[in-house]
Amino acid sequence: MSTPTERVTIKDVAAAAGVSKGAVSLAFNDKPGVSEATRARIFAAARQLGWAPNSSARSLSRQSVDTIGLAICRPARLLGLEPFYMEFISGIESVLAERNCSLLLRLVGSLEEETRLQQSWWRERQIAGSILVDFHQEDPRTGPLRELGLPAVAVGHPTLTGGFPSVWTDDAVAVAEAVRYLAALGHRRIARVGGPAGLGHSAIRAKAFEETMAALGLDGRPHVETGFSGEEGARATRSLLLSADRPTAIVYDNDLMAVAGLGVAAEMGVSVPDELSLLAWDDSQLCRLTHPTLSAMSHDVHGFGAQVTRVLFDVIAGQDVVSRPVATPSLVPRASTAPPRG
Repeated sequence: MSTPTERVTIKDVAAAAGVSKGAVSLAFNDKPGVSEATRARIFAAARQLGWAPNSSARSLSRQSVDTIGLAICRPARLLGLEPFYMEFISGIESVLAERNCSLLLRLVGSLEEETRLQQSWWRERQIAGSILVDFHQEDPRTGPLRELGLPAVAVGHPTLTGGFPSVWTDDAVAVAEAVRYLAALGHRRIARVGGPAGLGHSAIRAKAFEETMAALGLDGRPHVETGFSGEEGARATRSLLLSADRPTAIVYDNDLMAVAGLGVAAEMGVSVPDELSLLAWDDSQLCRLTHPTLSAMSHDVHGFGAQVTRVLFDVIAGQDVVSRPVATPSLVPRASTAPPRG
């Protein structure tokens, strides 16, 4: 890195990156004519030298960073209702507040749109790094964003995140605990209301559910795929309770759907927990405000968001980061689960 008395120029950046001054200009103005690999090399050289295109741009050599990015592929209305992301973002903000930094949050309609957005943020120097969430199997974001050189931490299992440093909760172990708990109560017909099949953590939970059911010698019950909304959770619950061989217990992939399921059971005259046990995920305040209160797989979502953000700052600082699970959701039994009647 240059000393305080040296004035770094575009010529120095070009020499460090092994390109022409014109290539540096193309890269920083997001113009065609340089490959993604060359663009990433130019940005890396500029960061090392502490150079920015003009005096008003942020110095890349600062010890602190101003802004990190988070794009979420969810409908705005659902995001406002879902407790998980509200708590997760509050955890992120708690760390950013300590560092006097900001969060650049955007909702997107597709993973392809998010890829373009992240590329734009990084090339225009709007962010120092990003938190990547909601990984899919064969996720289309990983290749382009790794090639870009974007500093990022991935919220998801390493099998999904394409080599980005990863932080995740051990959902497979938690699902197994939930099924074994319900089986120990005497339930033999256990169903699951999950998220979209393509979503990585939903697929991990579905696989763990099926394997645990098989290991316990229980009949395979339906997996009902949803988009996590209360409306879809209610519709899935109604379908399960109208089936000829209805379940005596249902595990939900979030608490919003579990609350909706509790309402459907009451509407249909199915007593919880006497005739039907319900078990939610995440354990927000919603689970403690219902009647009966909802049993849940609980974890500290606020703390999880804070930990993810600290790991991102380590990545931005160039530290070696080891991908690791930070928590396993734990069972909190409440009034919504009991041995099946009869």
